[in-house]
Amino acid sequence: MTLTMTRLNLAELNAMDRDAFVAAVGPTFENAAWIAQAAWARRPFATIDALHAAMLDVVREASDERRVAFLRGHPELAGREAQAGTMTVESVGEQRSAGLDALSRDEMQEMQRLNRVYRDRHGFPFIIAVRRHTKQQIFEALRTRCAASTDTEHRAALEQIGFITRGRIDALVHA
Repeated sequence: MTLTMTRLNLAELNAMDRDAFVAAVGPTFENAAWIAQAAWARRPFATIDALHAAMLDVVREASDERRVAFLRGHPELAGREAQAGTMTVESVGEQRSAGLDALSRDEMQEMQRLNRVYRDRHGFPFIIAVRRHTKQQIFEALRTRCAASTDTEHRAALEQIGFITRGRIDALVHA
């Protein structure tokens, strides 16, 4: 499922039934329609900030097990999902924006190695808002964050997801 190409008015979004709401904003949170399903009950949203905050709150309020499963649902940077062409359209565009779709052979090997180290250490893929970083910054952040504690990385991943999803919502919804 991908984001609609037509921008939605916040009032229209607030008036949608649950299925339409989930179809419209569900893809903003990587393969996790359950977030939009739960956020729907919190309507009406006075602002786009309120919509985004409600969706983030659903993630924060989820059980640890569900939150980790959500993190595990994100694709690795330039990883097997990218190679297989199974990432969401949004993730493809985001990774392309940082040049991760055109890595040199050496860069690809380093990315694969770092992805493996990160996943083995933390149990979920490295998550970063790539549109806010250069390729070099992404590599450096991945190297640094491999050494962080898993608790720190849970918080960092959720913060980055906040940046990613806000950009997606801003592209989708207007006041």
